[in-house]
Amino acid sequence: MRSSNKIVYIAIDNLVSSSGKPLTGFPEFLAGLEEANLPCVWVSARNRHELDSAIRKLGHAAPFIAEGGSGVYLPEDYFHLKPARTIRFARFTVIPVATPLPAAKEALEQLAEDTHIETVPLRTLSPRELSQNVGMPQGHAELLRQRDFDELFFFAGASSAEIKGFQAEAARRNLTLRPRGNLWSLAVGASLSTCVRQLTALYERAIRTHPFLTGLATSEEEAVELFPSCNRAILLAERSPSSPAESPVDSSLLSLPRFAPDTWETVLESILAKRG
Repeated sequence: MRSSNKIVYIAIDNLVSSSGKPLTGFPEFLAGLEEANLPCVWVSARNRHELDSAIRKLGHAAPFIAEGGSGVYLPEDYFHLKPARTIRFARFTVIPVATPLPAAKEALEQLAEDTHIETVPLRTLSPRELSQNVGMPQGHAELLRQRDFDELFFFAGASSAEIKGFQAEAARRNLTLRPRGNLWSLAVGASLSTCVRQLTALYERAIRTHPFLTGLATSEEEAVELFPSCNRAILLAERSPSSPAESPVDSSLLSLPRFAPDTWETVLESILAKRG
């Protein structure tokens, strides 16, 4: 583990494709963080299987948060001090924030039954049906549904009003229900803020000081979840906001156009210059 009083949390789903191809400039930005000895934690709605290609291609050796704040995945021997509560998934030690499957599967079945709204979990589809419904080749589609915590599904003919009712009932039961493109994700107890807090506490124990946190995201939805847990917020927007009122967080937010040629250089300079 790198010894640093700064940590960068990055929502990567719009920065790295499902096949592991990064946005232009992102690998160089990661190399800059590496050279500066700053830990970089990936935050994703994807699962560990979907992230594996990107982890290998980009040489990501730090922890990551997966399945929408369901758990913190720690590489082997990254911390010498271990968390109080962990589980094991393949090569990762995991801090579970959500309840592992089949809890979400059972919660979805009960919620659908009680609301009389038909849902179709991805796990129930044949390989061909899965590929057609998610618009991916069968290999990538299979990785998509290999979850540790959350249940991915779609609604079968539900109206907007019925979906709103379904969301309200999920919230009443303290279930985490989020749209994922054309799909939906349901988890029992997922919380990105809890993931960030628990992982940051591990870093704090390891470096014996409270680290300064920078959050970087590419959409308002990601920003609303990630930025309140960080000391510094950087939004990579489709375009620069024309006024501070367009900012999804507060006036201290640094907003940059995602596709400008100097954006990654500016982001890195901002992170390195910011005193924590």
